[in-house]
Amino acid sequence: MLQFQRGDESAFDKLVGRNTGKVHALVYRFLGDPGMLEDLTQEVFLRVYRTVERYEPAAKFSTWLYRITANLCFNVLRKRRRMHPLSLDVAESDDGDGYHRDVPDARSAAPGDGLDEREMRRKVSDAVASLPDNQRVAIILNKYEGKSYEEIAEVLNCTTMAVKSLLSRARNNLRNALVRYIRT
Repeated sequence: MLQFQRGDESAFDKLVGRNTGKVHALVYRFLGDPGMLEDLTQEVFLRVYRTVERYEPAAKFSTWLYRITANLCFNVLRKRRRMHPLSLDVAESDDGDGYHRDVPDARSAAPGDGLDEREMRRKVSDAVASLPDNQRVAIILNKYEGKSYEEIAEVLNCTTMAVKSLLSRARNNLRNALVRYIRT
């Protein structure tokens, strides 16, 4: 980043090449939407490009990059929450009568089927996706990206104690969400 800041345009290409996978992983784990990967990744690196002059190496570059990525993901989640969901319970027919619509849920297993490994991963992924935003990004950075409490604190702009608390609450929420799928 410092080379790019000094005017070496090829350094930006190297940054993108080295970090695209990390950004993809964080976006996918955070939003769970493969359709958003390319657009958000492009937006992350566009913001890196635009803010090159303001970049100060107070923290590791990856921490700064994760912060940009997390903020963009938070923006997407806020937009999603403002959208009004369409009810699938009752639909209107042309004559004005309401009728119930059956919508198959590809995520649910048939009754009596055991959870295989792929299904368990999906359950865990769904449970992570249901966490509050800060808990979700903290658990993703810690468990999937291997970041330390200090690094997560920098990304979330909070204290390490706050990160420990977020991770504790996240683990508790995950345990509660997955208790029926875990054999003891």
